[in-house]
Amino acid sequence: MLRDANGGLAVRETPELIKLRMTVPDLWYVVRDRLGHQLIEGSPPPHFARIGAALDGIGNARMGWNLGDPPRTNAQMRWVGSAAGEIQVVTGPGGEAPLRWLVEGVLVVFASFVSPTLLVMALATLIATPVVVSRALGGLGAVAAEAERIDIDSQGTRLPTVLMPREVTPLVDAVNRALQRLDEGHSRRKRFLADAAHELRTPIAILQTRIETLPGSAERVRLLEDIARLAVMAEQLLDLPRLEHAPNAFVRLDLVAIGRRAAIDLAPLAINAGYELAFETKAERVEVIGDAAGLERALVNLVQNAIQHGGRRGTITIAIGSERIIDVIDEGPGIAAQQRERVFEPFSRVAHQDRGAGLGLHLVQEIVQLHGGAIAILDRPRGACFRLSLPKPG
Repeated sequence: MLRDANGGLAVRETPELIKLRMTVPDLWYVVRDRLGHQLIEGSPPPHFARIGAALDGIGNARMGWNLGDPPRTNAQMRWVGSAAGEIQVVTGPGGEAPLRWLVEGVLVVFASFVSPTLLVMALATLIATPVVVSRALGGLGAVAAEAERIDIDSQGTRLPTVLMPREVTPLVDAVNRALQRLDEGHSRRKRFLADAAHELRTPIAILQTRIETLPGSAERVRLLEDIARLAVMAEQLLDLPRLEHAPNAFVRLDLVAIGRRAAIDLAPLAINAGYELAFETKAERVEVIGDAAGLERALVNLVQNAIQHGGRRGTITIAIGSERIIDVIDEGPGIAAQQRERVFEPFSRVAHQDRGAGLGLHLVQEIVQLHGGAIAILDRPRGACFRLSLPKPG
């Protein structure tokens, strides 16, 4: 804005104003100063042409109509500085807004309001979601830890329902009922095995006595081996539940005495089967803490396993080491490396023609683990070597 020669208001024709007139054919505006000079271009609505003087005390304003009123033109008023001094400009919209303005307006609104809101919501979600999920599912960690401890030998284990989400509780209750049924079935099976073993002992003893009265022959030897195997099987079935309470009866023992006693008892059986039985030790006494009957059962089972699988030739050796080690060595075909873990599984047999029940080596492993020791099958050029390692008396 400029001043003319008489002090009135005049418009300087600029390229921007010329372009605006071409873009907005119905452009209008009212310019006035505080001295009462006024300049009008276009055709302003009458209600806006006379409003300027009433807004001298207002810096800027947007003027429109209430929702529901008939459609009428809106306007905007603002005081601005110019070459002619401070002037008031009242103008209204006209023409079509370029698409670029719309895009820029949307981007401004998005950057000013939507983006900060989305950012706050995203941060709140990232922080709050793990906390909410962790608190809601916190009990599942305890359930998983308890489930890891479930074992066939640890009966009575139940999954906790404390702090469980309400939606998961029915599943945990169903698992607990299934565990209870499994415990009951396991107890019935153990009672049946114990009762059956007790009932078998008497007819086995009678049968053994009758076979021993038969004339000496190869068939008599085989029958005695079979009846001895039956007797051992019955004793093994009785040993399994007894071993669960064995830690209460642990005492100080001499491994050399246990090994020597087992060698004396098993020598006739080994000789009748075609073997020589050797007992080796360099120590006068090797002390351990444990159950005498259990350790002797483990050693007997290992020797009987060697008698059964040693090829009926060579020497079976029981060796007692000063470091609480028992080795049972045979000169048979040995055990393949891929089968060594499997032979300790209950009712597992390496070959289908095996005549045992598959309990002997499993029982040995149970006894050794109960004593805090370990059992391993060592590599040998020929035959098999089972090694029992027991802990130092503490």
